[in-house]
Amino acid sequence: MNLSKSALSSQWRLTRGLLTALVVAVSVGCASNGNPRDPFEPVNRKIYSFNSAVDRTVLEPTARAYKNYVPYVLQYSFRSFLSNIGDVWIGANNLMQGKPRQAVNDWTRVLLNTTIGFLGFSDPATEFGLRKSREDFGQTLGVWGVPTGPYLVLPLLGPSSVRGATGWTTDYLADPIDSVLTKTRERNFSTVVGVLDTRASLLGATSILQGAALDEYSFVRDGYLQRRRNMVYDGNPPYEEEDEEPLPTYTD
Repeated sequence: MNLSKSALSSQWRLTRGLLTALVVAVSVGCASNGNPRDPFEPVNRKIYSFNSAVDRTVLEPTARAYKNYVPYVLQYSFRSFLSNIGDVWIGANNLMQGKPRQAVNDWTRVLLNTTIGFLGFSDPATEFGLRKSREDFGQTLGVWGVPTGPYLVLPLLGPSSVRGATGWTTDYLADPIDSVLTKTRERNFSTVVGVLDTRASLLGATSILQGAALDEYSFVRDGYLQRRRNMVYDGNPPYEEEDEEPLPTYTD
């Protein structure tokens, strides 16, 4: 696709506004029916089934071939390169969350990996003790006090929430990849590699999920919400979560 990010930004703003209005309207009517964190469960389950079918027939076998046949050194190099670019925005999120020390850590990683790490194709920063952070704008919104909102399953993208979807949109628009890879072909290649590498890293979890969960959908939903909550609070969430975000406001 040849759409610019400015055009995509306008489309996403409109989509996000419509989605937010829909969420507010439907949540008022659905919050008292079933799980208030998941008022769209019937629709979410259908999208989850669709995503699972795509994963089984396309993504999983392709990721398995990527893992088995692409030399590990190339997998590592691609992963490190994309991770290095991502550290720029991760540092910005740490700064916006009021964690300047972590932000400096992230940007120092970029400096080291871009220079002595051969443009990010290797990761000497980790060997020097600079640990990689995992921050995104959805977490930043959570730190700012924005409620999670209803649980959502996004087509092809998977588990999310109103806050998470908004954060993902911002992450996409702020991704510095366009400044590094200026050609559409290069960006598309990096996207495909990133998706395959991420899915390949989760191949072992697939069998565990299928074997452990009586209701796979509920297992994924509850795990996602708990994990995101832990990430917002840096692994130390309040004990009484309902006191932090009351259920009538459709939050965690």
